[in-house]
Amino acid sequence: MPKKGKEKNTANKAKHSKLMQQKISKVKLKKQLHKERLKAIIQKVNQEKKKEE
Repeated sequence: MPKKGKEKNTANKAKHSKLMQQKISKVKLKKQLHKERLKAIIQKVNQEKKKEE
């Protein structure tokens, strides 16, 4: 038989999943920005090497 009354922990579960999604997307964004910075640095170094030759 299902329980009667208010469901338990639905508000907390929704809040937790929202916060976890924010955390995951923040980490993804940081990783993406880090990759882009590294690519820019590598391109800059490669251009400098070509100029020296």
